[in-house]
Amino acid sequence: MKKRISLIVLATTMMVSVLSACGGSGGSTDTAGQGESGSNGTKTLRFATWDTGDTLKIEQDIAKKFEAEHPGTKVQVEAYADGFDQKMAAGFGAGNPPDVMYMWDFPTYHQSLEPLDSFAEKDKDLNIDDFYKGLFNYGKIDGKLYGIPAGFTTRVVYYNKKLFDTAGIPYPKDGWTWSEFQDIAQKLTDKSKKQYGFGVRAENDTYDLQGLVWSNGGSFISPDGKTIDGYMNSKETAESIQMFGDMVKNGSAVLTGGKGQQSGDDIFKAGKIAMWESGIWPLESFKKAGIDVGTVEMPAFPGKPLKGVLAESALSIAKDSKQKDLAWEFIKFYVSDESIKMRVADLPVRQSVVTELKKDQDPLYKPYYTMLERSDNTPAFLLNPKWNEVNRQLSAAVEAVMHGSNAQDVLNQAVKDSERYMK
Repeated sequence: MKKRISLIVLATTMMVSVLSACGGSGGSTDTAGQGESGSNGTKTLRFATWDTGDTLKIEQDIAKKFEAEHPGTKVQVEAYADGFDQKMAAGFGAGNPPDVMYMWDFPTYHQSLEPLDSFAEKDKDLNIDDFYKGLFNYGKIDGKLYGIPAGFTTRVVYYNKKLFDTAGIPYPKDGWTWSEFQDIAQKLTDKSKKQYGFGVRAENDTYDLQGLVWSNGGSFISPDGKTIDGYMNSKETAESIQMFGDMVKNGSAVLTGGKGQQSGDDIFKAGKIAMWESGIWPLESFKKAGIDVGTVEMPAFPGKPLKGVLAESALSIAKDSKQKDLAWEFIKFYVSDESIKMRVADLPVRQSVVTELKKDQDPLYKPYYTMLERSDNTPAFLLNPKWNEVNRQLSAAVEAVMHGSNAQDVLNQAVKDSERYMK
């Protein structure tokens, strides 16, 4: 799963990638996956991933297991890492994409993907009812399904139990409020020790902030995806963003991840921030660093329902693939109980696996699943095809708030600067 969803896939970058692919200098690495068999009759299925390191090794092990169960098939795992979007754009543009690929940006790529509704509906072996239903909302465009959920995370608050114990402050519990959160952050700030109650990202991914905004009754865009004025700059949206800026101003939070600054993950591992908001990605590194870490649901605004946002990875099939049936068999294997249990860096997408592993009863993992139940809003990038352009102004506005600007003012300006993209 991508550790940070980059919502901006620039059209210019895609065009350059496509042109270079057509010119023969930047396309995918192998054409065997386009339905052609090798000299020994082996079929090669290409699978593109953005993962690296230990996670990539697990995917390679899954590929080997699939090969063992499907004699005559070779799964070529193509690790694109941070160049994933550029290489995918090049492959699609050249008519030579991988057969199967990780996918999240369906608005950008769906026209190059094979709709999977007929596969999923007719194949009882998939056991589609075992998946958490909300996960499918993120893989659909215009009612068509283009991705099968493979992994996900919601966002929770991590807390350092040692710092809470030292200060004599009870651990936070699900159902807490942002007022309680801010009070705790103040109490756990000790500038003489360079210790802060919370870490605020200097450069926020606006996608991740949507749960916060939705929880206050705000939104970046109207439900029909046609309007940002009165939504992106609403009082509710501005208040939620301003809260983090105010915490930096009053000293109960420290900016992280900006120029010359350590990441929030690293500062949390150093024991210098008591609370940190993120997805599942840093949990194992916190454990390895010896942090006695706890997790809790995101705080709520008084009298308003708590909302969450998903970061999801799915598997898709290229429309240009010449072996779609084999590609579908690989996807089924990849989201089977056996493979899901192997992918320890992902949260299981099947209810049966969660129940078997008791993830929903483990205090450390339970908040991710309770937040999943609250993640039923539709992200902005799925509502408007021009969202990437709008998001540039929004991202700049949010960054300005974290450095001291007034949220209402900069969001009003962001709306003005973005209106031309809404026509």
